[in-house]
Amino acid sequence: MNISTSTSSVVKGESLRDTLLTIEAMGTDLVIMRHEAEGSSHFAAKILKPVVINAGDGAHEHPTQGLLDMFTVLQYKGKIAGLKVVIIGDIMHSRVARSNIWGMKKLGADVHVAGPATLLARGMEEMGVTVHSSVEEALEGADVLNILRIQRERQSKGLFPSAREYARLFGINAARLKLAKPEALVMHPGPMNRGLEIACDVAYGDQSAIQEQVKNGLAIRMAILFLVLMGGENVETSA
Repeated sequence: MNISTSTSSVVKGESLRDTLLTIEAMGTDLVIMRHEAEGSSHFAAKILKPVVINAGDGAHEHPTQGLLDMFTVLQYKGKIAGLKVVIIGDIMHSRVARSNIWGMKKLGADVHVAGPATLLARGMEEMGVTVHSSVEEALEGADVLNILRIQRERQSKGLFPSAREYARLFGINAARLKLAKPEALVMHPGPMNRGLEIACDVAYGDQSAIQEQVKNGLAIRMAILFLVLMGGENVETSA
């Protein structure tokens, strides 16, 4: 069942807790939860008996995206340890960035982040990453580029002058891509703003793994559903 807050009793004033308990009372085995509030999935997991999968909580984390990104890097590079991974764009508001940082660091990658100073979260260095205000500096010798969507809805807040200015200073085009290693992998969690954070020839070029990320996302999420619902057992042999 697909439940949206806009068509649920939340709009009538029902609390998140009561909504979750109602879902549990319907005989639910598993809840996949995407919510605008950071920590919402953790909150749900503490009060519900069904398994809760975090599909994105505010600007905090997006674990399944992190897993599929790491799987894609392994598929192309055969390893993660020792690779220079550069995450570029709106780091401050990106749950994808945080999950990638935690996961890539855990597996031994050298993680760098780059973007306008207004889009770089405070204390990023404490996560063990190298922070750059110059995208050219960050790209030097990169093995993997993970380019984040620029959230146009935040432009009205004056976080950067204009889309054209961002594309000129931070957009990944063919010339900037040459600063990375010749075989550098290009990734993007989607949806893309072509011509803004990523040029068309980069998005669809030979180094792009963006469509493969989509395929891997399906496989990884199927695997997670199987593992959490079956407790790690093989349904065919356990039957």
